Amino acid sequence: MPGITTKTILAAAFLLAAFPSQPEKPGSLPKPKNIIILIGDGMGYNHVLAAEYYLGTPYRLQGRFPVRLAMSHYPALAGEYDTTEAGSNHYASGYDPSLAWKDTAWLKRNFTESAAAATALATGVKTYNNSIGMSVDHEPLENLVQRAKSVGKAAGVVTSVPFAHATPAGFTAHNVSRINYSRIAAEMLLESRCDVIMGCGNPVFDNSGNRLSGKWNGAKYVVDSAFWQQLIAGSGRQIHFMLEGRTVTVADNDGDKRPDPWTVIEKREDFLKLSKGKTPDRVLGCPEVYSTLQEARTAVTGETNESPPWFTPPLEKVPSLAEMTAGALNVLDNNSRGFFLMVEGGAPDWASHSNGKGRLVEEMTGFFGAIDEVFGWVEKNSNWKETLLIVTGDHETGLLWGDKPFVPMKDNGKGNLPGMTFYSRDHTNSLIPFYAIGTGSELFPMMADERDSVRGAFIQNSEVAQVIKLLWFK
Repeated sequence: MPGITTKTILAAAFLLAAFPSQPEKPGSLPKPKNIIILIGDGMGYNHVLAAEYYLGTPYRLQGRFPVRLAMSHYPALAGEYDTTEAGSNHYASGYDPSLAWKDTAWLKRNFTESAAAATALATGVKTYNNSIGMSVDHEPLENLVQRAKSVGKAAGVVTSVPFAHATPAGFTAHNVSRINYSRIAAEMLLESRCDVIMGCGNPVFDNSGNRLSGKWNGAKYVVDSAFWQQLIAGSGRQIHFMLEGRTVTVADNDGDKRPDPWTVIEKREDFLKLSKGKTPDRVLGCPEVYSTLQEARTAVTGETNESPPWFTPPLEKVPSLAEMTAGALNVLDNNSRGFFLMVEGGAPDWASHSNGKGRLVEEMTGFFGAIDEVFGWVEKNSNWKETLLIVTGDHETGLLWGDKPFVPMKDNGKGNLPGMTFYSRDHTNSLIPFYAIGTGSELFPMMADERDSVRGAFIQNSEVAQVIKLLWFK
């Protein structure tokens, strides 16, 4: 059972004993029809609270979830993986509460990056930094999209950054390094059985959503320019493509042994239409923008890292993460057996790397909107007895605190940035929040057998997929 540890097997035996009265299968674990994971890239506790303070809703997010834990996210091998220098990774130091709350230098060492974190969340196995779905021995690992498809469900990934970036890639692809964007994109579009892929990287637009005249932006996130042109021209029809001088064919996503074409949408109005009524069977959504939905847009004169949110007006023709999520849900719920969906708010990380306070609040607000969209969908179209929802991050970025490290931020009231300071421009080992609601959520506290002196019980990021694979055991 790849990705299942001895601890998880022992925990499963305990859990089977703890759930003896499932009506459809006595002695079985809960079997959620749908599983949805929302990941805030770079999102720590204070990233959540900073946006909540600004919006005037302190602690609203955690109040919506009956299961509230902390999560550690260190990799198996830290450092930067380099295919030309195999020794550039080294064993990580884990998470030590006795050091985490007194030594900021310790927090800034041996941290994960998004690819290793996504791989752990998606496969149940910790790995080396920059790995996309590969073990430390460079063996491919089964991800949650593959597990969902293996039990007859639909599957999709949505992100506010390029769709071939680390987090969506970790849930859909396998590559020795996250920097191989073109090959990762090709695997996602040609080999994965995803029903929905949505994210940025549109090569004919810039970061502010302006169409490029007579030139292309980098096409690496969509394989290459020739492949992108074929996708657009053959939207909804084409199943065979020319790539690197050979003919390639898209995958069969619905199990009928016939290749299924991608319907490509780019305009915001098409994302809005997708959320209602009948949908195509398979959708690639790539908004009219390059790097991110909003975070990378060109700043107006006068904007600084201290500027309030939306000092630079948002791009109106780009869909929000919530609008993309609504469309994805409407496609995926066509499968009567249920679905798996991963939604990433990818740019809290980008804003934190640049220490942009206003832009961080913008990105967290957009992520909150996607969470609201999922809650609304469950309450209208499903229920918490058949759907499991998880909200967490992949790591913390920026070492965000108040006027000193480990000092709480100051709530300056609704509509005002809180008293907040970044103490790093990189990732850290700080614990991050983990929230869950719905059928199967009660299993996660049973896995949280480690304890932090401040955050309380915590799980490992790899244990998220381990639990889900037990719930969807083949």
